[in-house]
Amino acid sequence: MEEERGTAPDGYRLPGAAHVGTVRLQVSELMRSLAFYVDLLGMTVIDRDADVALLGAKDSDSPLLELYAGAEPLSSRRGRLGLYHFAILLPDRPSLGSLLAHLTARGVHPGAADHLVSEALYLQDPDDLGIEIYRDRPSSDWTLRNGELAMATDPLDAAALVAAGGGVSWSGMPAGTTIGHVHLHVGDLAAARAFYHDALGFDIVVSAYPGALFMSAGGYHHHLGVNTWAGPHAAAPAMTEPRLLSWDLVLPDGGDVARVVDRLTAAGFDVKSNPATGSIAHDPWQTPMRVVARRR
Repeated sequence: MEEERGTAPDGYRLPGAAHVGTVRLQVSELMRSLAFYVDLLGMTVIDRDADVALLGAKDSDSPLLELYAGAEPLSSRRGRLGLYHFAILLPDRPSLGSLLAHLTARGVHPGAADHLVSEALYLQDPDDLGIEIYRDRPSSDWTLRNGELAMATDPLDAAALVAAGGGVSWSGMPAGTTIGHVHLHVGDLAAARAFYHDALGFDIVVSAYPGALFMSAGGYHHHLGVNTWAGPHAAAPAMTEPRLLSWDLVLPDGGDVARVVDRLTAAGFDVKSNPATGSIAHDPWQTPMRVVARRR
């Protein structure tokens, strides 16, 4: 039996098949954002109109990202609660190596880190919304430290990563690309723990990282990160600012959704349910999360 990673909540625990789904962003200029996400990063347009664009990976009609026009331009998002970054998970290391070579050739030099469990690139979109693009190491290579997953922010071997791409030109987000996790700025780790761990049912996988908690279901390294790095005076973004509109927590079926809604409601958190949009809960800093059942 595989050794448990991290700390399970008391009572309800999210099913191991839970994962992150669609991320929705409000942007200031849709065409500028499409030039970034489609022309530079290689996402595919699934559907769009004048104010909304649904983007995904190749050969998929399931949107990974939805962009909504309507934000007013903002020079800086520093000191804002909500989105720190959303993370696009590529299916293999050669894909990430090809992407890094492509970005470098275009004059884009992303941030980079080796997290032991993964290798990651970091960018900001035209509205200064954070993005991670990463690949996972095999879970058999992950190690434990004091009962929690060992994660770090070490230098990335960029040359080795590019070499792993084998000189294959980047041709867009490959089939099998998903949203791996979201990472949020919060105002207080104890309150975040009460919402996301105690009530919602995520396991805490890493608690020793300064100013942050990492949580997951099913033993993954993290589906959700939260941190207090925006500072003690951080505020929620205004409705008119570029921001995270919502992110989806996808559960196996409607029964799991109902159990999560009941848990959050019993803990005193407000959940709005709508047959068309699913159940929407706001964390203590009003960052929206949509709890939905997996599409059949």
